[in-house]
Amino acid sequence: MNRRLGTTIAAGLAALAALCAAGAASAKDYLGVACKSPPPAHCNGDACQPLLADPGNATDPKTGRKFWLDYPCDLKPGDKVVFILNIHGAGSIGQWQRHYFPAMDYKDKYKLVVATPTAATSPSRVPGQPGVRVWVADADDAHLQNITTAVFDAFGKQNIKSFWLAGHSQGGATSHRIVCSDFFKDKVDGLLSLSGGRIGRAEINPRFGPPKADGSPPDPRPAGAGGGLLGAANLPACQFSHIFETGEHEIVSLPATSPLADQWGCSARVEERDVVDTTPGYVWDYARQGYPVWGMKARPGSAHVWVYPKCKDGRVVADVERLDKGHTEGLEPHVTEAIIKLMVAAPGGKAQHAS
Repeated sequence: MNRRLGTTIAAGLAALAALCAAGAASAKDYLGVACKSPPPAHCNGDACQPLLADPGNATDPKTGRKFWLDYPCDLKPGDKVVFILNIHGAGSIGQWQRHYFPAMDYKDKYKLVVATPTAATSPSRVPGQPGVRVWVADADDAHLQNITTAVFDAFGKQNIKSFWLAGHSQGGATSHRIVCSDFFKDKVDGLLSLSGGRIGRAEINPRFGPPKADGSPPDPRPAGAGGGLLGAANLPACQFSHIFETGEHEIVSLPATSPLADQWGCSARVEERDVVDTTPGYVWDYARQGYPVWGMKARPGSAHVWVYPKCKDGRVVADVERLDKGHTEGLEPHVTEAIIKLMVAAPGGKAQHAS
């Protein structure tokens, strides 16, 4: 090889190596969290159980409470992201929710920022009985607001393409409670309810709930006790897209109409092609699986998807019913991605104008 050519090639390779090293060194760790793909502390099936107590890899700067943060590892300046605040249900924890609705698996493909916190307290609803971890306004609302503010500041409000609340069970009810609050109403673009309430109520299975200690179904819910319907009775006071997901066994039937779709001038619902998964979700209720309404061990499955098209301003209104599923079986990969596609397609931009 010509000595001059060899010297030129060597210099070029050295420059390229220096450039790559500089790029690696300048990669930004958002909120002090180094990005990893696949996401950190990822687990599957029974292997998840010993990891569930881990509260997270990020810290609420105002309270010191931990939460999970997953974000794309290839973000460039000016890239737009979809922010999902992923809220667990009663008796659960952030790490379980992170695997129940595993949006983290699609963070790089769809440029998702996913924050998954854990409720602070476990109040007892029955005197003398152990408490259950639930979201409580006084204990948790400020934490959810702090996380939102921290994400907006870290990634830039101008880069938040859309912001979704995603809540399972009592986390869904919490999402419905806070979505039109003073803090969130001008920030949230969509609400994903994972068995946590539909706008335009779905009648709940009269024997919905966890099984008794011997594995038998819970007692039927008393008529008129307020538990027969799942979801919000009235239209919300603010505007957002809405996706409702449920297991087939949790409800009596899924309504064929939506008052929210009517309000926004959507067309009649259209059934999409079924989503079919040959791979199960990651987690389930390890202590109480076996009662179909509450949920079995995670299995493959299929889901019906209905979309109300042509809504005003392009908003998304959709229902997803997972067949032969209960309340606690983790979402399968294809149905998770189908829901994320609906979320990503919905309009956003509230964060960019929020105060």
